Order: sequence, then structure tokens, then C-alpha cells
Amino acid sequence: MSSSTSTSAIGKSEQEALDTYRQMWAAFVAASKTSNWQDPQLSHFATGVALTTLARSLFADHDAGMVTIGEPVLNPHVASVDPPSAPRKVVITDCGDSSHWLRHRADNGELSDAPGGRRLINAIVEKQPDGSWRVSDFGVHDVGTC
Repeated sequence: MSSSTSTSAIGKSEQEALDTYRQMWAAFVAASKTSNWQDPQLSHFATGVALTTLARSLFADHDAGMVTIGEPVLNPHVASVDPPSAPRKVVITDCGDSSHWLRHRADNGELSDAPGGRRLINAIVEKQPDGSWRVSDFGVHDVGTC
């Protein structure tokens, strides 16, 4: 494989991983409007620990009568690719802003959360056997971590 082919394959993998990361959050935002932990869109972009984390969060909000309104602002970038020559795992670092994506009571719309803010998010996006990319794990840190 030539250097330019290798570089373009890495660039394509990085872009696909970033797109998948953004799509996972978009699916989660859509599901959080009704706290639908069974939304099938979640499994199109997340798997493993990431999918479990999303579903559990939504189930807990549903059980507590909460919904999340608004949208976060994402600013992801690729931190690393592995292996470098033919990426199958991409680590993404983000500084997400949850200032305009807050939990509310579903019954009366009352704001439940303290104001959000900028949070460090680390995510692992992995190429699946079918060639698709899915977020396999992620961690969201406290407000003020980025």
C-alpha cells in the first residue's frame, strides 16, 4: 500500500468514526426527548458498554419521569487510531457543552438539572465485522473538565 493510499484510508476511517460518534449523540438526544431506552436508532451507532450506558441512562430518566430538552454542542476530534496502517479502533476526545441540553420533569416541564457546561468526553469507536463503525465505550466527565 502506498503512503497516500494509507493516509487516505486513515482519513476515511477517522471521518467515519467521527460521523458515528456524532450520530450516536444525535440518536441519544432524540431518544432523550421521551426517555425512550428502547429506541432502535441507538444500536445503529453504539454497541457494548456504550449501548448499555445509553439505555440505562434513558431507562433511569423514564423511571424517574424525566426527559431531556435541547441539544448538546459537540466538538470532537480524533486522539488516536489503532492500528495506524489500517484503523479498526479510533479514540475520540470531545469537549461537549451541555448548557442547552437539560433534564426536565416530563409531567410539568420543570427544570431538574443545574445548568450544564463544558465536559470532557472520551470515546472508543470500533470497526465492526460488517464494516460499520460503532461507539463501543465512552465516558462523560464533570462540568468544567474542559
